[in-house]
Amino acid sequence: MIKEDSNIQFWKRVAKLYTPIIEKKNKQAYEKLCSMIKPLLSKNMQVLELACGTGQLTFSLCDNVGYWEATDFSEKMIEETKKRNKKEIVKFSVQDATNLTYTNEQFDVVVIANALHIMPDPDKALSEIKRVMKKEGLLIAPTYVYDGNVNKIMIFLMERIGFKTFHKWKSSELKAYVESKGFSTIKLSLIQGKILPECLLVGKK
Repeated sequence: MIKEDSNIQFWKRVAKLYTPIIEKKNKQAYEKLCSMIKPLLSKNMQVLELACGTGQLTFSLCDNVGYWEATDFSEKMIEETKKRNKKEIVKFSVQDATNLTYTNEQFDVVVIANALHIMPDPDKALSEIKRVMKKEGLLIAPTYVYDGNVNKIMIFLMERIGFKTFHKWKSSELKAYVESKGFSTIKLSLIQGKILPECLLVGKK
């Protein structure tokens, strides 16, 4: 069950606005991020994406793998993503990242972008990710961090309309946290965004 203190009500309200506002504002960062992720993927991979939003990574990356399942805890986000979808390879479902419905060791890769820091209990999400990930599987976890340039005004405005950030990590703190949950870091890169820097963390089970 998703906690009441999560961001779910916020994401339900902004689902229709997410693509024109958030994607447009961070277009260059998303393009850079996808260019860095693509070399990690291959056609034999089964990929689970958590917190897919409206498909900012989904549609840029899915053609590089064998199967892509895009999920979000907001059914409104999934509805908006489906409207944009023209890729047969992508399947959709509403999932709580802290209580996934998949079997053990089902996926080669789990992608969770810009979500760990806005989860009240990311420990459970990483535990579930590790469970559904195959041995030697990859965790691709781009996450907004608080080193580099931070747009404090934009963050303040987002918080005023209901957005919550539970963890304000720096990239080194994010790395230490993910490693404390049993993943080894194989890549850590910082991309400057319009609101916050984006840390591309790639870990291995």
